[in-house]
Amino acid sequence: MLVVDDEPGVRKALQRGLRAEGMDVVTAADGPTGLQLAGTGSFDVVLLDIMLPGLSGYRVLERLRKDGVTTPVLLVSAKDGEIDQADGLDLGADGYLVKPFSFVVLVAQVRAVLRRAGPEAGRGTLRLGALAVDRGLRQVHWHDEEVALSPREFALLEVLVGRAGTVVTKDELLRAVWGEEQAVTRNLVEVYVGYVRRKLDAVGAGALLRTVRGHGYLASDAQLDEVITP
Repeated sequence: MLVVDDEPGVRKALQRGLRAEGMDVVTAADGPTGLQLAGTGSFDVVLLDIMLPGLSGYRVLERLRKDGVTTPVLLVSAKDGEIDQADGLDLGADGYLVKPFSFVVLVAQVRAVLRRAGPEAGRGTLRLGALAVDRGLRQVHWHDEEVALSPREFALLEVLVGRAGTVVTKDELLRAVWGEEQAVTRNLVEVYVGYVRRKLDAVGAGALLRTVRGHGYLASDAQLDEVITP
């Protein structure tokens, strides 16, 4: 889940509370950062404040929908007027919360949005710069050039790009890509990361996949590097 709000206390409280509900939470403090992160398509839902520095929540939502990002968005505002809510819904919002709101109501809204989105919600296209990972067709393109990957290589890249901007450990990749297969070791993760990196290198996209020594692997690009928290 992506939380975009310019109030540090609100971000911290929501991150703590939502994580306690079992959600993986990333936060952003302004409109441009929120747009950059949400534009990857890697989140299941976005909680988006309307009054943001740099770019309003309305404009962020408008740009996301224009770019074809279908991630469910819950708008948050101190305004409770019908026109404000109608404007947000017309732009493509999936819900509208008025500050101050009950945390219990927020969690219920998030779960309701995810239920409405259904199992296909996580089958859209992930984007990292010019790299597009189509989870429905299971195809990868760099600009207009297709990158041919085996099913296992695709699954590995899908996990890394799906968590773009965050380090993914070898153990996390083992669980996500190989599941409970008994004979699999961390060394196999290194081997497959090498396979994927070589194929990305061949089309000029190798810099998107990095090794964070002692921790795991990171999928990112220059624009995302500018907005992610170290």
